[in-house]
This record gives sequence, C-alpha cells and structure tokens, in this order.
Amino acid sequence: MEKAQKPRIGFLGLMTDGYEPVFPGITARQEKYAREIVEFCKDVVDLRFPGAAKNRKEIESTVESFNAQKLDGILIVLLAYSQGAWLLRALQDNRLPIALAIVQPDQEVGTDWFELDLTVNQGIHGAQDNANMIMKEGFPCQYFAGNRHEPRFKRFVEDFGRAGLVYRRMRELRIAIFGRMGGMGDILTDDMAFFSTIGPEFVHQDLGSVVTAMSGLSDPELEASMETDRRNFEIDPNMPVESHKEATRIYLGFKRHLEANGFKAFSAHFDNFGADGRFKQLPLMGASHLMTEGYGYAAEGDAVCASMVYAAHHLGDGGGNFTEMYTMDFTLGAIIFCHAGEGNWATCRKDQKPRLIDRFLGEGGLANPPTPLFTPQYGEATLASMVSVTGGKFRLVVARGEILEKADMKNCEMPYIFFKPRSGIEKCVEAWVAQGGTHHEVINLGDVTARWKMLCTMWGAEYVEV
Repeated sequence: MEKAQKPRIGFLGLMTDGYEPVFPGITARQEKYAREIVEFCKDVVDLRFPGAAKNRKEIESTVESFNAQKLDGILIVLLAYSQGAWLLRALQDNRLPIALAIVQPDQEVGTDWFELDLTVNQGIHGAQDNANMIMKEGFPCQYFAGNRHEPRFKRFVEDFGRAGLVYRRMRELRIAIFGRMGGMGDILTDDMAFFSTIGPEFVHQDLGSVVTAMSGLSDPELEASMETDRRNFEIDPNMPVESHKEATRIYLGFKRHLEANGFKAFSAHFDNFGADGRFKQLPLMGASHLMTEGYGYAAEGDAVCASMVYAAHHLGDGGGNFTEMYTMDFTLGAIIFCHAGEGNWATCRKDQKPRLIDRFLGEGGLANPPTPLFTPQYGEATLASMVSVTGGKFRLVVARGEILEKADMKNCEMPYIFFKPRSGIEKCVEAWVAQGGTHHEVINLGDVTARWKMLCTMWGAEYVEV
C-alpha cells in the first residue's frame, strides 16, 4: 500500500541575468525571498528550489531536472522580470503540471522606495509575458495572485500539489476488473481514450486468481485480521465465526492478488461470484477494508468510478467513499446515498464506532455477507462523477454540499449518507442527469472542488459544478 506522501513540487524562480551588473547582490536577495516561500509552504508541500534560473539555458536545465526527478508539478514564480520566450522550449519538453503564482517580497508599496525596490517587486511584469506565452501555446496552467504570507497562498500551493500528485499516480494506476454488468451503459468508456487522457490502465482478470490467493492463506493470518476487526468494529453477536472467517479469507485473497500484480484499484461484478461456484459470500467486507486501506473500488465492473475513488483517496483528507444516489428527501433537502454494503469505514463519524453485521443479501444467491455499517463524518463534502462523453472526451460532474448528522435508519443494513447539495436537491439532480452524471459516484469529506478542478485542467477534461 502507498503511504501518505507530501507532494513534491519544483520551484522555478525566474529572473534575467541582466539585473546583477546593475544591482549587485540582487540574485542572492531574490533567492533568499524564494527560500522564504519554500519555508512558508513546507508543512503542505516539499518545494524544491535549486536557485534562480536566469536565462534560457538555466530555465531549460532546471525544468529538465524536475522532470528527471519525476516531481508532481512545477510552481513558477517571477523573482523579477524574465522573458516569456525563454520558457517556451522548457515547457514544450515538460511533462509535469505547471502553476504560475504572482507574488512579491513586499506586500505594500513604500513611499521611500528606490528603483531596486520596484525591480525586486515586479512579479506582475514578468508574469504577464510568461503567462501570455503559456496561454498562446495552450499549456494547461493554474494561476494565483495574492499575498504570499496569507493562508490563501499556501492553500493554492497545497491544492496544486495534491492535484499534481494524483495526476502522476493516476498515470501509474492499474485497475483489476473482475467482470462487468451487461447493459449498464454509463459505466462504459473507450478504454484507450481513458488510458491516454486520465491515466489508468484497465486489466481484465479472472476470479480464479483470487481463489488461488485465498487457498494459500493460513489460519494465523486469518485470525490476526479478524482480531483487528474486533478492535475496529462492534461485531454483531449473531454473526457466526465461520462467516467472519470466510469474509476475511476473501478480503485477504483479493489483497494478496492485488499486491502481487501491482493493482491499486479494482472492480467486481457481483453476479460473477455466484456463477463462479467457489465463493460462499459477496466480498462486501473485503471491498470496504481495501477502500479503507487506500485502494480504489467500484461495483459492477465500473473501472472508471474505481479510478475516481482511488483519486479521491489522495486528493482529500480521510479518503473517498464509493456510493450511489438513491432517493430525494424533500423534508431534509437531501439525497440518500448507499450501495450494496461497501464503504470506506475510515470515514465513519467520530462519535460512533462502525459495526460489522450479519446481514441477509439476495444478490448472487450466496450466504450472508458480513457487512460494515456506518455513516460518514458529517459536515462539508464533495460529490464527483467522471462521465465518458462521445468522441473520447471526459467530463467531471461535481456537487458541493453537506453530509448531514442523520444516522437513525433502523432497517438500513448498509453504509448510507444523507447529502444536502449546496445548490438544492432539485437543481442538483436536474443538472446532474443533464450533464450525464453516472449512477456510481465518489464522495469526499471536505471541500476538494479546487483540487478536482485543477486535476481536470491537467487532464484536459471538462469540469462542471452542479
């Protein structure tokens, strides 16, 4: 499993080398200013500043070095004026996401300023030349202008870093697909277009490989995992130990297969488990545990949504949840979301412990699958769905809103969420379906819309907020 990682961003500080003869010491002065920015942002990103790039050769060499290090992006800051044309070749050969921040050493124009003070604070001047070139050449770029000492600037750098990190990881992602539901149109896509544009590779697998992995598990391994469950969950006293043990065997079998083959996301169609004949249960607990550990997941062979769940894990704090829209509640002004029983229980509300219940489920015609039951932490949240549009194009449909405190459904035996869209349920649902939003979604705790939007810019995908 991947560990939480601080985004690694190259700091490209630009200025022309013609200033040094006129203002001796200006380069060292501006490099000190750049290092102050690095220090200010160090708790959210690893900004790597090799020194000012003062001419075309140095710019191209610095950008080449950032690419060789496989960083998550490049933050461009004008330390003084620098010709936009000098950046052109570097960006033509660049493969990393870029952002341009218009900031300056001083936050107020002094009445006693000399020409040197104006020169070192002319970030807008150089940014215009460089931004104009970036625009004309069509390089996707994020922009910021503001006070470098304020939280808004740090938030921009962090958002850009997180989006860049996800962009890189999505290009490395391989998704295991164990069957796909026939006739379900909104999960279909052009696999090669998705691979080319969004990044993940779809790899179709056979359940026999999971069965093989399951058969190699020892009783001590199963017992250790079950003991972890006993610490993490309130276990249903009616659940047979053998049922819990079988769910654990399936979970660890999937995990072993995914790890052995470099998969960090998967999707499985439930009908395949009953038809296979070797499974006693559906893998609801296993899918939930794996989501909690950072794997992407979606049901019915929906590899597109599985990839978005994986992205959501790394885009926000606390991870993403795979889910579906079900019903509008006009009294609450909310929509209830749930699925068969899979959920990222790491997002469980802080005032309750998730439960693991013995639960009847008719799908697949198999035995009762142990099922995590919880509601996520209430508060601000972000809902997202990746839509495959005709012609190999992609659109991310996003809704901001709030997860409500409501957690009193007595007979609901699966994780559920009451989500109140900021735009209102009628407008949100109407716009969602009009934009082609799919019936499988991912929901993040917190507002991560800025990061999704940046990511769409990097992908060249359309971003629509409803």
